[in-house]
Amino acid sequence: MCVGRILRVGRSLWVGLLVLSGLVGCNRRTESAERALTSSHPQRARDRIAEAQAATSSEVTLSIVSTNDLHGRLSQLPLLGGYIDNLRAERARTGGAVLLLDAGDIFQGTVESNASEGAAMIRAYHALGYDAVTLGNHEFDFGPVGPAPTPASETDDPLGALKARVAEARFHVLNANLRGSNGKNLPIPKLRSSVLLRPAGIPVGVIGGVTEDVLRTTHAANTRGIEALALGPAIAAEARELRSRGARIVIALVHAGGECENLRAPDDLHGCENDSEAFRLARELPEGSVNVIVAGHTHRGLAHRVNGVAIIEAFSNGRAFGRVDITLERQAGSPRVHIHAPVELCRDDLDKASCARDVEYANRPVERSQRVLAAITDDLQRARAQRDEPVGVSITKPVWREYRTESPLNNLVADLVLRASPDADAAFTNAGAVRIPLPQGRLRYGTLFEMFPFDNTLATLTLSGAQLAEIIERNLRAGNGILGLAGVRAAASCEDGALRVQLKAASGEPIEPTRQLRVATSDFLASSGDGLLTGMELAPGAVSIARDRPIRDALIDGLREYPGGELSGDDKRLFDRNHPRISYPGERPVLCQ
Repeated sequence: MCVGRILRVGRSLWVGLLVLSGLVGCNRRTESAERALTSSHPQRARDRIAEAQAATSSEVTLSIVSTNDLHGRLSQLPLLGGYIDNLRAERARTGGAVLLLDAGDIFQGTVESNASEGAAMIRAYHALGYDAVTLGNHEFDFGPVGPAPTPASETDDPLGALKARVAEARFHVLNANLRGSNGKNLPIPKLRSSVLLRPAGIPVGVIGGVTEDVLRTTHAANTRGIEALALGPAIAAEARELRSRGARIVIALVHAGGECENLRAPDDLHGCENDSEAFRLARELPEGSVNVIVAGHTHRGLAHRVNGVAIIEAFSNGRAFGRVDITLERQAGSPRVHIHAPVELCRDDLDKASCARDVEYANRPVERSQRVLAAITDDLQRARAQRDEPVGVSITKPVWREYRTESPLNNLVADLVLRASPDADAAFTNAGAVRIPLPQGRLRYGTLFEMFPFDNTLATLTLSGAQLAEIIERNLRAGNGILGLAGVRAAASCEDGALRVQLKAASGEPIEPTRQLRVATSDFLASSGDGLLTGMELAPGAVSIARDRPIRDALIDGLREYPGGELSGDDKRLFDRNHPRISYPGERPVLCQ
């Protein structure tokens, strides 16, 4: 005799999904019933079969879905929501769950998000159903509540805007390796080091962390008194605590990342930056303490396994999301981990309706989430007029950017900073401030804003030729973004095992080490951002910051005055491969050995 469970399909179609009784005839009738259901209602059939299997399965699958470095890209989030809704439906049918996590740098980057100091992103994350996020270095950018990006008086709270966002969040905001004064936790209510969640009844610990370079890559005025602890020991300590509380899975959610070329072979580390911060963290952690690292900060892709730890990172700006599936027995046993390559939403323009057309994910067509769209419609509409405002110049050929090497866009920004400082002899800017290339066509404010989203102001430094050469030398020896340089040229060489930089004026005349120069830059760099001025002895009054002169305004003014109203990325005055503004042996970081 067969034992069956009757499931209703539609109004009149009834199909028995029969549990195996050991009789051959029962098996045959079960297979026949499943075939009939599948042919008449394929999607409904998959749902019902999966539900029946989940009811008796001793296994559960958790999908860890991650984003990182979204930088305020509100318009991408309804499409992301469509993918996540499909995966949640798939997991719900099989008795599993989805954990949605973000690895930091959420708010800073677009007109829509910056106008509310990130509050629009909080609303979107509520609609998307995030479980936890960690702090990135750019979470500190807004400074006090209000328009001033840094404290203007002793009473201004440099963490004011961040505190407001954390207070609004209905998801967990985490960080384990930042400390405030006297070694105490950061004075941000609701901020926690870690949290123990129970998706599908499975205890899962999540720990937050941020790159140990956070203070170097954040405006010093907004992080004064904060200490960044080593990431490895901080994560390991929290992992021990979570395991002692029964966590079967532990996830390190860290704004620190890496870079790999091949994203389809998790155990192939060829073409990976093996000394990256995320890889070092995986190797430092005690074996078995952490199952997954959700990474960020480097804007690259990761889908790899290092020291037994799965590591995922999903580029930046909403281009993709990461995913790891963990399957385990409900009661005991070791988990099985499947690492997915980053799932790309759309390579070109995420606002195009065609991005989700005829795309399936998790056995369903992808449709933009109307729930998410409703949460951010007002923010998008308020920003539209400002985004569409013409800047006053047309881009005849794209002005491209690079991070570690010289490029036309980095040099253009340096040129415009110099032009806005008529008493300056030279200018330098950091590649990290330049976020996207300028596309061909009429340049509009929204694109310029996303290219330079930071509220940095102009600053001038009085430096000797030797000090400016030392700044360039420090940058060449580092592996971060290269400097944009204007007004002077620099040639670096290795002499007796040491790196030496010789400066020349635009005329070609050598600049003597003792010559005094006026150098334009940003208030971020003038305040020892990126560590370029750290420990350098400057004369009293050598730093002058114009807090009422935003660099973005200076860029707009300079572009509006561009000769002929046109700008080409092929203009060799911006970048000439044969005559770079900064020449050096080999590749950065330059190591003379």
